[in-house]
Amino acid sequence: MLHQSGSPLHAPVLQWYDVNARVLPWRDPSAGPWAVMVSEFMLQQTPVARVLPAYQRWMERWPTPADLAAEPPGEAVRAWDRLGYPRRALRLHAAAQAIVERHGGEVPDDHAALLDLPGVGTYTAAAIASFAFGQRHAVVDTNVRRVLARAITGVAQPTISPTAADLRLAVSALPSDEATAARWAVASMELGALVCTARTPRCADCPIRSQCAWVLAGSPPYDGPPRKGQTYEGTDRQVRGRLLAVLRSEQDAVPKKALDACWPDQVQRERALDGLVADGLVEPLPRNRYRLPA
Repeated sequence: MLHQSGSPLHAPVLQWYDVNARVLPWRDPSAGPWAVMVSEFMLQQTPVARVLPAYQRWMERWPTPADLAAEPPGEAVRAWDRLGYPRRALRLHAAAQAIVERHGGEVPDDHAALLDLPGVGTYTAAAIASFAFGQRHAVVDTNVRRVLARAITGVAQPTISPTAADLRLAVSALPSDEATAARWAVASMELGALVCTARTPRCADCPIRSQCAWVLAGSPPYDGPPRKGQTYEGTDRQVRGRLLAVLRSEQDAVPKKALDACWPDQVQRERALDGLVADGLVEPLPRNRYRLPA
């Protein structure tokens, strides 16, 4: 594939991507915008290996937004299984309903219309517009931030949280041509996922190592604030996951005693259950029973 671009970073990254891109179902030309949208919701804070089986089951059951919108939201939560952060399932269900109501069941190609959908923020709107419709947008996830921080600004890691400066840098790095910009968005993200990784970057395999500001500076170590890894064991997130697992396993309402049995700490268990109810992930019923939202 011939690549035309203004930055010396573009051509080598795009050529690398042509050879090394992972074969993923939502990247297939026949997948369509809904497939891209589902994948983007699922991939938020969840690795590809965990997403793939859930994605396949989801698309087999709900190949269009209308198929999902016709089901109760609790079925979306049930199908989300153990992907984590299950509020994403409710938001995707609400987005599907909005697509049916506002856009005739078709994922809109307009960036502003995408941003107006439930659960779709700046990153997700840019990703759908770029990956599904080939538009020119800065798609800035952690991988892209890390690639640009090293290659252009010469630091080992980007800031812990995304900043306006990150977005400006990503916009400045975009190719001017729309189709090339869309390709660059996914290629730079893939480079960060496979080569320019956080802990052990494979600089010897990097197509831009000879131009990378960080490598040229001698790969100085990260000297910013401590980056704390996320814990899961013993947290309210784990308790919420246990409670939802009990509810997913039953089609009917579950008595409170069945939920009580899944976690020994009563105070933490009740706090987690209250949070699930407040988030709309669990519906309380008379006679001390609970179910996924209907």
